[in-house]
Amino acid sequence: MAKVKLSEWFYVENSGIHGKGLFAKQPLKKGSYLGSYKGPETTDMEGAGPHVLWAEQDDGSWLGRDGRNVLRYLNHHHRPNCEFDGFDLYALRHIPADAELTIHYGDEFVAAIAADR
Repeated sequence: MAKVKLSEWFYVENSGIHGKGLFAKQPLKKGSYLGSYKGPETTDMEGAGPHVLWAEQDDGSWLGRDGRNVLRYLNHHHRPNCEFDGFDLYALRHIPADAELTIHYGDEFVAAIAADR
């Protein structure tokens, strides 16, 4: 995988979805590798903070990374334009410049939000 300098591709700005969001500085092609979620690893689901991304491992266990790069600003959307494969982020479709990048946080998150309403 090519090394990606995230500051050349993205910027953080106020989001219409929630708080801060991650936006494209330039158009991004469908299927493009966009970067890796970096940060300290954890297996403590109960003590994890709000920026921990969880990825299921080959053995069925879960590993989290507490986000330390700008990818931690990805917001949830029911129709996301990006997705993670493990900790690597890819564009699901063409993303125009200045569009907010989004992911689907998972069914458990959606169920929790619905229960809070």
